[in-house]
Amino acid sequence: MTESFLVGGTYELTSDQVEFYQQNGFIKLKNVLSRQEIDHFNDVISVEVTKLNRDARPMEERDTYAKAFVQITNLWTRNESIKNLVFSPRLAQIAKELMKVTSVRLYHDQALFKEAGGGYTPWHADQYYWPLDSDHSITAWIPLQETTLEMGALEFSAGSHQLLNGRELAIGDDSEHVVSEALKSGGYERIVESFDLGEVSFHAGWTFHRAAPNRTEKIRKVMCTIYMHGNMRLKNPSNEHQKLDWEVWCPGAQVGEIIDTSLNPILFERAS
Repeated sequence: MTESFLVGGTYELTSDQVEFYQQNGFIKLKNVLSRQEIDHFNDVISVEVTKLNRDARPMEERDTYAKAFVQITNLWTRNESIKNLVFSPRLAQIAKELMKVTSVRLYHDQALFKEAGGGYTPWHADQYYWPLDSDHSITAWIPLQETTLEMGALEFSAGSHQLLNGRELAIGDDSEHVVSEALKSGGYERIVESFDLGEVSFHAGWTFHRAAPNRTEKIRKVMCTIYMHGNMRLKNPSNEHQKLDWEVWCPGAQVGEIIDTSLNPILFERAS
């Protein structure tokens, strides 16, 4: 392991970039990671996903969710090299500054590999699944290759983190239809662009987003790290998914208390 793969250092955000995120609920940032870092993490994450993926069904036998991607979670607990990416102070600093909070804590990580020929990812908001008592959550979406529109680059609805309609829906065909109509009637702009190598996006927990099918012969490989405010408290779960997330991502946390467990360490905080 070389020092370059510790993903340290800082990334200089401008005030305009922070305000863009605050207004739109997402931002794409270029040159967050180097080519060497991307190549390294592509290799190590791909090995773990291949090892841990248990779904060998043909695409036509899967439902919409399973067609959308292979999802492997909490890889940082299995691989020290991947932990260096998930615990990166460079990425955590960006998350903290974009949310305008004093510190960020890990919620969890997940690899999302959209296989060649994989289906679309329906419109959804991540925080539907999370038993968190505020909207101070953010996902770093880290492509492990240049990601074209044909591969299924992430699409955002600008400003949709303020939209309430559709928040009650799990990801699926219903959310694709209902949220699409709500965004259209509300006049929300849809933004979808390719990702350069080393470009990383950040989106808020309530920002609606989706991805097109992968129409290429290559796997679209993405690693995600989800952060929350360091003072985030556990809320009483409002659906069965949130109950499961409580058990898996923050075991031992108590409703109404700060989510301070061994799986949820502070990753970056403001210097005193």
